[in-house]
Amino acid sequence: MGFFDNKPDHPLADIKTAQQLIQDLPKSDALKSLLEISDWFESVEQISDFRADQRFEIVQLLDDTARPYLAKLVREYYGVTPLATFQETRIRVALNNFYARAAQAYHGLLTDYENNSKGSAALKEYLPLITVRGMHALQGKIKCSAAHYEKVAPAIWRQFAELYTHAETQKYADTPVKLYADSAFDITVRQKFLIVLMWYAPVASRLDPARTHIAERLTEYWGTHFLIAPKMTADSVICFNLAQPDMPDRVKADSAIHSDMRFLSAGNIDTHIERLFKILESNSVPDELALDKAYEAVVVGEVLRSLAAFWTKPTPVRRNARHQIKFKLGVVQGFVNIAMHVAAGNAPSETSWDAEDISATGFSCVLQAKNAGGIKVGSLIGIQPEKIPHYGAGVVRRINRDEQGNLHVGIEMFSNQVNHAPLRIKRDDANLQQGLFLKSSQDQEGQIRLLVGRDDFSMNYSLHTQYEGNDCLLIPVTLLEKGSDFELVSYRMVIEEAADETR
Repeated sequence: MGFFDNKPDHPLADIKTAQQLIQDLPKSDALKSLLEISDWFESVEQISDFRADQRFEIVQLLDDTARPYLAKLVREYYGVTPLATFQETRIRVALNNFYARAAQAYHGLLTDYENNSKGSAALKEYLPLITVRGMHALQGKIKCSAAHYEKVAPAIWRQFAELYTHAETQKYADTPVKLYADSAFDITVRQKFLIVLMWYAPVASRLDPARTHIAERLTEYWGTHFLIAPKMTADSVICFNLAQPDMPDRVKADSAIHSDMRFLSAGNIDTHIERLFKILESNSVPDELALDKAYEAVVVGEVLRSLAAFWTKPTPVRRNARHQIKFKLGVVQGFVNIAMHVAAGNAPSETSWDAEDISATGFSCVLQAKNAGGIKVGSLIGIQPEKIPHYGAGVVRRINRDEQGNLHVGIEMFSNQVNHAPLRIKRDDANLQQGLFLKSSQDQEGQIRLLVGRDDFSMNYSLHTQYEGNDCLLIPVTLLEKGSDFELVSYRMVIEEAADETR
């Protein structure tokens, strides 16, 4: 297709002008360039004089032009280093706007085709590309919502369902296309549908932005293994209603079954997951995952474990009842701050939260938007309930942001009591590492769990400490969890004199 003689009154209707506008984009300012491209999407959408084939060519040109700017901002927003709040907000708004307008543009092209608009006959051979690109843009929008812990708007799921339904109805859901010129593999509409739902269902409200991105890459890596069926099977893990679309739901025994339902499963993915686990255990991240080198193997492994648990295990049953009890908690955020408060004799915190319910393993609360700064999934929290003399420690496992910006936070407790742990590499070393002993009846005999600073744990050397009046040797066992500023680790503890006798 090419640009036509009867051109609408729009600068992008002329190929030379369009190329000049693209060349004039500031190459070194990805944010500004993406915002400008988003505005062009909107302006093209508002001009009714474009033929459908003209509009498609312009939409495709804008989408292709945005690729390098989009990639740069995605790397920043989903990187391992947290952004300053102002920059995080600017990038999120730019990404949201672009994805929303690109998705609307591709959805509008399908509408033109269905309405038999002028020039729409030429779109028939491009329907698979139009649809999968529209779904790809919606995936980006959904990802932004997931990273910000927001509920995905119903209109997004409705558009997503409409795109897929069109492909099923018109019999092109399994036609492979190259999504972009630099895409390594072809993809079909059905594969994109499966990838988005199999990725989003396990991550919603449960992963921070960096881990959300890792989960997306892992899901895309295995996109050809996922299966879809119109009826529930023994392996089904997710269901989605095409007629009344909402966020994908985990399959339950009483899940509705009708012609508009689609049931998704992970197929024969178990052996592939095990193979990747073995590679990650060697502290290596395969290049084929297309992840930045900054994403550590241990973190990729954590995300993989979370996905695998969702994809391959039955629906979990709550083991501990929740009790609706309102109570106040003194709260300290971050490993360094918690260690300082505990070392100072459990100094009182300056911040308090109102908890709403509690169970044997955690609690939940609602934070007003003005008090929610810095909280994300994976944040380490020191907790001191009213009238309790010591701190406990837990980690934020779930966040939902409501329409008012308030955060509904779920916290899993590591331990209801933590004690200061002065750690030395050598017994007489004057330099101390800070640590926190976790008291728990669940620890194996002779082993103890600690919280230490990020990257402080090593399997290569033991540590010396004092515990309950004894000089002790801590022999490393395993790294249990790696957070943004902490590590949850396990050591075998030996009384120092006994340790000396064994040498």
